[in-house]
Amino acid sequence: MKKIIIAGGTGFLGQVLKTHFTKQNYTVLILSRQPKSENEIYWNGTELGDWTKHLENADALINLSGKSVDCRYTDKNKKAIYNSRIDTTNLLGLAINLCDNPPKYWFNSSTATIYKGSLDTPNTEHNGIIGDDFSMNIAKSWEQTFNAITTPKTKKVILRTSIVLGKNGGAIIPLKQLTRFGLGGKQASGQQKVSWIHEDDFTNAIQFLMEQKLEGVFNLCVPQPTDNKTLMQSLRHVLKVPFGISHPLWLLKLGALFIDTETELVTKSRNVLPEKLLQHGFIFKFENIKTALENVLKK
Repeated sequence: MKKIIIAGGTGFLGQVLKTHFTKQNYTVLILSRQPKSENEIYWNGTELGDWTKHLENADALINLSGKSVDCRYTDKNKKAIYNSRIDTTNLLGLAINLCDNPPKYWFNSSTATIYKGSLDTPNTEHNGIIGDDFSMNIAKSWEQTFNAITTPKTKKVILRTSIVLGKNGGAIIPLKQLTRFGLGGKQASGQQKVSWIHEDDFTNAIQFLMEQKLEGVFNLCVPQPTDNKTLMQSLRHVLKVPFGISHPLWLLKLGALFIDTETELVTKSRNVLPEKLLQHGFIFKFENIKTALENVLKK
């Protein structure tokens, strides 16, 4: 029986992966701090335990663990964001190396936010400029921790994932709500690039990497980023909302205070390309932002 373990898999992406691989006849087990079903296994993310036995003979371990960055960057939250990524990665690496028959693959989350913001120059795995601020340094530390762990019997992949558009969660939910309330105009200049990927392509890419026996760093995003203005226009078109009030930067900063988040989540220009996926022949189902939105928002 084919088996996949997902650490931190109770959220949006974990459930998308669970649905996809279950349809592919995998047994999917989720490591969770609060297990609520028979396919969820208890772990606390900090200690070895009975959960480690489920790693034996697994086809893949996918690590999605980590506190959401959709919060204010207070000292307390910064520490939690860092520790929740570094500690779980170290723990999973230890568990893998204690297995008699460890997982064939270990996919570890990272983020396309690791690259410096850019309007004109796209970032690929080979020539991308790694930035230097809190978010980017978190991603660097996360990847450095992962790379420092040697797993002789397990192939390793870093997933630099962009914004994932899905039917039941992710970034599309708050944007949809804003648009329906007439607030779906451009945010700040609207020129900032938005790298994204449809949930189907996200799951297909991970399966593709396994089937092709690939390793290393991969950007998970469409071949052609959109921009914030086009994204919001497309949302209004799909939702049949005739207008949308734009948000200048000062208003975004004020709003971020009220909803406990940071403006960089919408103002940073994420200009990222999936060079390695394309080189290896991966074919995207959804490359056009309007087509992707029509799919995830249809009833």
